[in-house]
Amino acid sequence: MPQKVRGTITAEGHEITITNPDKPLWPERGITKQIYLQKLAALSPYLLRYCKDRLLTVIRYPHGVPGMSFYQKNAPEPLPEYVHTAVHENITYIVLQGLPELLWLGNLAALEFHPSLHYAGSTLPCEWMIDLDPSLEEEPRIMEAAALVGEVLKSLGLESVPKTSGATGVQIIVPVEPGVTFDGLRRIGHFVGRYVTEKRPDLFTLERLKKHRGDKIYFDYLQHYGGKTLAAPYTPRARPLATVSTPLLWEEVQRDVKPTDYHLLNIEDRLARTGDLIAGVPPQPVEAIIAKLPPGQQ
Repeated sequence: MPQKVRGTITAEGHEITITNPDKPLWPERGITKQIYLQKLAALSPYLLRYCKDRLLTVIRYPHGVPGMSFYQKNAPEPLPEYVHTAVHENITYIVLQGLPELLWLGNLAALEFHPSLHYAGSTLPCEWMIDLDPSLEEEPRIMEAAALVGEVLKSLGLESVPKTSGATGVQIIVPVEPGVTFDGLRRIGHFVGRYVTEKRPDLFTLERLKKHRGDKIYFDYLQHYGGKTLAAPYTPRARPLATVSTPLLWEEVQRDVKPTDYHLLNIEDRLARTGDLIAGVPPQPVEAIIAKLPPGQQ
């Protein structure tokens, strides 16, 4: 058997063991584990902001992309002393608080980070996210669809930030004040989803079953709920081109940017130019709109 190569790196006073730093994780991009850990460290100020204090699910690819993978909810044993956990519904989740834990997970070939939509110990949403999920593997209309939803939100007086999922879809994020409920967000989500579906039945669908969607883009307002997850802003994705879930300017949506435009090899340059586009948007008056919805609106 080939001998395992080991080394250590130190982050915030903690020593992290690194195994097989030359292991290819994204072969098509030439990204090894060592390069990945460097990119994770660069992403950490952004990624951690949307994982901190939340219950974390990761997707691990022990042999890199496109090898076998598995979702990991329960924290693996043994845990380093610097890794925090929280128990929720009999699952011991990692609560990703800092760079040492992030690099430790990176060494375990955790290539995707999917935090809960609420904080550990809370049942209230951290933000509102609409998920636009294409039925086609390549959907040339995804930015057109995102732009339409953005205009509807704007007409309601809501600022929002679109982000690539890093795969094929787009999520639209609306910061909210503490106290808004998941049920309230489902009500306004259904209201907006029904509106765009009636306006553009050729483009959108509210059909949950993929086999019944045809080529339409699913306006998924149901995924944003307690116990569910969505890809974190700034998480890498286990796609061949090492894409990163990237917040966008609405002008970029209008220019029809592609989800594959932003990846681990160029995300640092982009963030140096744009900073965190989500952090600049204040909480929006979602509750006032929910209160005005017709009775029974689900």
